Amino acid sequence: MERSFIMIKPDGVQRGLVGDIISRFETKGFTLVGLKQMSVSRDLAEAHYAVHKERPFFKGLVDYIISAPVVSMVWEGDGVIASARKLIGATNPVEAEPGTIRGDYGITIGRNLIHGSDAPETAKSEIELWFDEGSLCSWEPTMKPWLYE
Repeated sequence: MERSFIMIKPDGVQRGLVGDIISRFETKGFTLVGLKQMSVSRDLAEAHYAVHKERPFFKGLVDYIISAPVVSMVWEGDGVIASARKLIGATNPVEAEPGTIRGDYGITIGRNLIHGSDAPETAKSEIELWFDEGSLCSWEPTMKPWLYE
């Protein structure tokens, strides 16, 4: 089973959208194997966004992600990375399709509610950065036979 890292950013937490966002992943049929609400340290934020370190928006991005709690999650399922990206919608909420999280709730690119891994390699490194292996819970939902052949 594939795993993806998903983070509800400070604006999603502050706006009370955590339950709605989690519900979309559950309704889709994915399995939640890791979940925590946390205040993000500057070191963790800088490590997470290291790929953007040389970009002019890096400091603002780090300052934003540490400004309030986030909810970090690991979801599991066949094709969860690509499917989660579709559930999330385009990075810029103005371009996101209705029915996606960003299309339904987002307004600006700087406050786009949610992050999702974009590839298996990224998911692996993000999960390792945000979660200890022992804190993930592998389990088999009773609905699995109704989701997968």
